[in-house]
Amino acid sequence: MALDRLAGFATLSRRRALGLGAALAATSVLVGPTLAADPIKIGLVTALSGQSARAGEALTRGLTIAIDEINAKGGVLGRKLELVRRDDESNPSKGLLAARELVQREKVAVLFGGLDTPVALAIVPFINSAKVPFIDPWAAGTNITHNGANPNFAFRVSAMDDSVDKAMVQYAVKHFSAKKPGLILVNNPWGESNERGLLAALKEANIAPAGVEKFEGNDVDVVPQLTRLKQAGADVLFLVGNVGPSSQVVKSLDRMGWMPPIVSHWGPAGGRFTELAGPSARNVIFVQTYSFFGKQSPVGERVLAALKAKYPDIKGPGDITPAVGYANAYDGMHLAALAIAKAGSTNGEAIREALFNIDRYEGLIKTYERPFSPTNPDALNENDYIWTRFEDNQIVPVTN
Repeated sequence: MALDRLAGFATLSRRRALGLGAALAATSVLVGPTLAADPIKIGLVTALSGQSARAGEALTRGLTIAIDEINAKGGVLGRKLELVRRDDESNPSKGLLAARELVQREKVAVLFGGLDTPVALAIVPFINSAKVPFIDPWAAGTNITHNGANPNFAFRVSAMDDSVDKAMVQYAVKHFSAKKPGLILVNNPWGESNERGLLAALKEANIAPAGVEKFEGNDVDVVPQLTRLKQAGADVLFLVGNVGPSSQVVKSLDRMGWMPPIVSHWGPAGGRFTELAGPSARNVIFVQTYSFFGKQSPVGERVLAALKAKYPDIKGPGDITPAVGYANAYDGMHLAALAIAKAGSTNGEAIREALFNIDRYEGLIKTYERPFSPTNPDALNENDYIWTRFEDNQIVPVTN
């Protein structure tokens, strides 16, 4: 009798086990596709408010157009991409908090960001410790990507200060016969980065600067600094500063009645420069990585058409301002998607290694051949820059 009870219990246990297995199988059928369909999140930390909000919106739109293209082709690893944004308000501490939230809570596979060099520099140590790839589509501080970390998870599809500084010196010598340029730089890590780069580039060109002057981001009068450069015989000004402070430099020059040639980093492109600087804004020549004016490549024509279709305020190239935000973010997103696909996962270390193994990508700015390496995390160089100025409220290529 006891044996019969044991046998019955065993049979019941087997039936329960089979039932449980069938239930689990049914559950996996239901849950499996749902989990597989969960989007791969892409993070963006940038200025979405304040004077540089236009640049932050440009980055958003560039990423969005690229994500739309990728998702239309089935996404990556069978999953859609989803953009998750946070406003850093151009504040390093807020940028770091936003980066932490996107990585730790939102579980982004790749983080884009760094409109401002100080913000990017605040984020880099965190992403290196978190082992999440960070792609900088704007901030140009050299030590954002060349930060000494091993392994380094910071990459860039944008201008880099050391390269820009060489290009600024070459342009000033070629077009303005510069013999004694003056440096007028914002007093922050970005200004420091360019001070080192410009002085090195001038030394290489065997040119002595008239002087180096600094201004604060909230200064409304830069006349004393500019007066010292004028008295020192500056024949060209090298300007480094974001929209607000750069406009104050131009307005101070207007008050002085002195307007030497101004060769600038791309800070003025980030927002309402013509509104803040006034008519003399057009005297500032600044570097960019792309323009939608002129004949476009097939990729450029496709992106321009997509932007017009998605955003009602874009009627033509003049409405795509700043173009570098759109172009850098667009190419950066496609490179990130290629790396995720090549990695076969959303693991940060695997994506990092895959970024080094991208063979070729026909992008908006250029065709990239092995864009990244462990010794060179920057996909662009001085050969990828163009020179522009403001005409009315449009950034147009300089024709000379």
